[in-house]
Order: sequence, then structure tokens, then C-alpha cells
Amino acid sequence: MKKIWILLVVILLTVSGCGKKSEEKVLDKFKDDVKSAKAYTLKANMEIYSNEDTFTYAVEVKYLKDDYYKVNLLNQTNNHEQIILKNDDGVYVVTPSLNKSFKFQSDWPHSSSQSYLLGPIVDDLEKDEEVVSEKKDKEYVLTTEVNYPNNEELVYEKLYFDDDYNLKKIEVYNEENTMMIKVMFSSIDYKAKLSKEDFILEDLIDQDCCGETDEQTSSLDDIIYPLYIPSNTYLKSKETISVDNGNRAILTFAGDKNFVLVEEASSPKKEFEIIPVYGDPLMLSDTIAAISANSLSWTSNNIDYYLASSDLTTGELMSIADSLNNTGSYVGK
Repeated sequence: MKKIWILLVVILLTVSGCGKKSEEKVLDKFKDDVKSAKAYTLKANMEIYSNEDTFTYAVEVKYLKDDYYKVNLLNQTNNHEQIILKNDDGVYVVTPSLNKSFKFQSDWPHSSSQSYLLGPIVDDLEKDEEVVSEKKDKEYVLTTEVNYPNNEELVYEKLYFDDDYNLKKIEVYNEENTMMIKVMFSSIDYKAKLSKEDFILEDLIDQDCCGETDEQTSSLDDIIYPLYIPSNTYLKSKETISVDNGNRAILTFAGDKNFVLVEEASSPKKEFEIIPVYGDPLMLSDTIAAISANSLSWTSNNIDYYLASSDLTTGELMSIADSLNNTGSYVGK
């Protein structure tokens, strides 16, 4: 009887030990797959949760070793497409439908966690010395800290792998354990055949946008007011002025947190326009913005926004921007 109990204990220890080794193996294999890949492509579906709204994107990524990236993000609600491109010349956020691009001198994507890029995900895993790994049913789950300097609300993520150690899903959470981002991977190819020719800026230009500007898209019919305004801050003045392609609204807010909000109807450029930005690309709920030390620029629902303040934190800039992008934002003259 004693021998039987000893045998059972040995079996249990062996099984539990194998389980732990399997959890460690999934981490090691993922790191090895990503680091050894000369190029990869992936397709995914990303959901961003903001208050009661869900913003869904179709995501396609191309990566070539030595820091070449091409990320296509298609908003599934309004078909607004943007492309993040990184090549030898810098980092670009291209909006083909408007025939324009922001250009950054930035170390993106290494300056922040990125839930849809494999290299930064590996960076998160390697920086966290206390990665939690567990086996749940037929999947492995790794939990690690994240680093979003421009969105400190995001604090950790969960990576889900199947029985064959394939990455299937990532969930990013805030301090209240509320899921804020979910990325579901439909395919990852670590042996993709790519070259530098796949990362040329000129190939992203929408030649159809070079014709006459649609006057309807250049008219700012209504002013969009933010649903979120910092405490003890109020709308001090609003002004509408005429510009070459229509009109522009300038809203000035005063109080504890002074800021200026500029709105103008977006319209395609006749010639491809590159706008230099000293900052980084920033993912808002429904678009990619350009953030600098004291300002935020973005396009949403055919309106160009510019938000500037020396009083607002990055989180407050984002909160105001997201409240403007929200479909329930207040509209008025």
C-alpha cells in the first residue's frame, strides 16, 4: 500500500512538473519564433472599448527585420483606413482617402507597448520578471505588465495560446481589471517573403484623391463639443472663421485647465501632403492621432481636430479627444 501511495505521488509530481514545463515552453517558443523571424505577416481583428462604445478594426501587419513595419488599420464602422509605415526615412501615419500623412521622427513602436505587433509583445514579456503563466482547459495564458506612456490607464495584458503554442488572442486591462483592448489573431506567418520594396511610402498614396475637392466635405456644418471637460473648466469663447476650403471653428476653454480646440472639415489634398510632427503616433478609440508635448491632432468622421494645452495631461488630452469621437458628442452651432 505504501508503495502505491509513493507511486501516486511521483505520478502527480511528474504531471504537475510537465504542466509547468509546458507553460514555460509556450513562452520560450513564442520568443524564439518572433526573434528568429526575418519577416512576418499577420491578420487580426482588434476591438477598443471606450465607455459604452466598441470600435472594431481589421488589422494587417507586415514586418521585415531591421525595423520595417507596415500596419493597415481599417475601422469597420466607417471604413476609415489608416496606415502606419516605418522605413529608413522615418515613421508615417498615412490617411489614403485624404491624400496626406503625418511624419514622425520617433522610435515607434519601441517607445510603447503595442498589442498587435509581435516584437513589442516580446519586449513586454522580457521586461516583466514576474510573468504569470497558467494552463486553462486547452489554452495557455500568460499575464504580463505593459508600458503605455501615453495611456497610463492600461496596466497589464493577457496572452492566449492554443495547445500548439500559437498566439490566438491578447487582452489589455486597466487597474480596475476592465478589458480595454482585445486583439484576435486569425493568422501569423513567420516565414513571409517580404523585401524593402513592400515598405515604400509612395505606394500608399491614393491617386484617386488628386482630383477636385468635394465641397460638401469641406463645409463644417456643426461644431462638435466634447462630452468630457476637466473640472472647473468652461467654454470661454467660440469663433468661426473662413478659410480657403470652408470654415474653421476655434473653441477656447478656460479655468483650471485652459485649452484650445480647433475643428475643420477634412478634405482630400490635390497633392500628397506630408505634415512633420515632433511626437508619436497615438491610438485613440476610432483613429490614429499625432501627439506631441502639448498637443493632439487627428481626423474623425470627416473632421480635422487640433487640441492644444500646456495645462492638460496626456490622459486628459485623450479623454477630450475620445469624447469628441464618441457618437454621442454634443453637436451645436
